[in-house]
Amino acid sequence: MKFSLAALALLPLASAYHTCSDEERNMVPKICDILDQANDAPEKLADALMNSPISAVAKEMEIPAARVLKEGESKALPIVVAHGMGDSCFNSGMKSITKAAGAKVGAYSTCIPTGDSRIKDTINGFLLNMDASVDVFAEGVKNDPELADGFNAFGLSQGNNLIRGYIQKYNGVEGYPTANTFMSICGINAGVGAFPNCNPEGKVIGGICEGITEILGDLAYNSFVQNILFQANYFRDPSKTDSDKYKKYSQLAQWENEGDDVDASRNEKFAMTSQYVWVLGTEDTVVWPREGEQWRAMDPEDPFGTLLQWNETKWYKEDTFGLATADAANKHNFESFDGQHIQFTQDELMGWLEKYFM
Repeated sequence: MKFSLAALALLPLASAYHTCSDEERNMVPKICDILDQANDAPEKLADALMNSPISAVAKEMEIPAARVLKEGESKALPIVVAHGMGDSCFNSGMKSITKAAGAKVGAYSTCIPTGDSRIKDTINGFLLNMDASVDVFAEGVKNDPELADGFNAFGLSQGNNLIRGYIQKYNGVEGYPTANTFMSICGINAGVGAFPNCNPEGKVIGGICEGITEILGDLAYNSFVQNILFQANYFRDPSKTDSDKYKKYSQLAQWENEGDDVDASRNEKFAMTSQYVWVLGTEDTVVWPREGEQWRAMDPEDPFGTLLQWNETKWYKEDTFGLATADAANKHNFESFDGQHIQFTQDELMGWLEKYFM
C-alpha cells in the first residue's frame, strides 16, 4: 500500500473545519462542539471517533504468501480499498487487509484515504461530507498510475459510499479509471434509518453519539448539516422519504435519483461497472435495517414495521439509478457471513476475493 505525493497534496487539512455561527450553535450545539474539537484538539477527537460505539475499525489480518501466476493465468486487476467510519488507511488493520488482499490475488492494492494522516483521515470520515469525500477519493484514484487501466474495489462499512459515489460520478469520465468489480462489505449504500449502537437500552453513549443523535429527524435535512456531517448524508429516515426537505437536501436522495436532482448519467455510470457483490452481516446492529446492505428497505407505508424485498423498492421498480438494469444483466451477487458489523473472518474475505477478483 502506498500513497502518492500528488494525491496526498489534495487531501483536506484539519484546520479547514467549519466554525459555527451563533445561529448554527443554537441549532446543533453537539455537532458544533465536535467541530470545535476538530480544530482545537484533533488527536483527541480522532481517538474518540475511533472508539465510539458506531465506529467500524478493521482488525489486523495475516498476510498470505503472494499469489504466483501459473502458465496461462491472467493477472488480476489492482485493488482499491476504502475504510469504515472511525478507521483510517493509516491504521494497522486497514494496512494489513489491503496488503492481504493484494497478496491473495497477486495484484497491486491500495487503501485511499481522505486525509493525509491518521488523525485527518479519521476525522474526515465524519466531518467531510459524503460528496466532498467522494471527490477527494476520486483524485486519489486518478493520481495513482497503477490504477490507470481500471481496478476492482471493496469497502468496509461507510467506505462503500466512497466507491459507490465514485462509480456514479466518475466512471467513464476522462482521466478517471473505471471500477470493474465492486464488493460492498456491510455497506451503507442504501442509507440507515437509525444509529442503533448509539442508543443501547435507551441511553445515548458519549459525545460522538450525542452529536449523531442530535441530527436524527428533521435536523438532518438542511443545507448546514448536510454540508458538514458524512453520517447525515446517508441518514434515510423511512418515514420522511417523500418529504420536501429530504428530496431537496439529502445527498443520498440525489444519489438514488429520488430527490430533486435527477441525473440520468448516474444510471449510465452505474452500468459501466461489470459486477457487484453485496455482503451482509447477519447479526449487524450498526446498520439499520441491516438488510439494506443488500438493498432492501423499509416500506414508506409502514416505515418502522415492514421490510421490502430489494426488488420491491421504489429504486428497483423504477430503476432510479440502475439497480434493476444491472440485475437484468446478471451483475449482482449476494454473500453473507454470520456476525456483527464487518466482523468477517480472514478465510471469508479471502474466499470472496478468490471468487470475484481473480
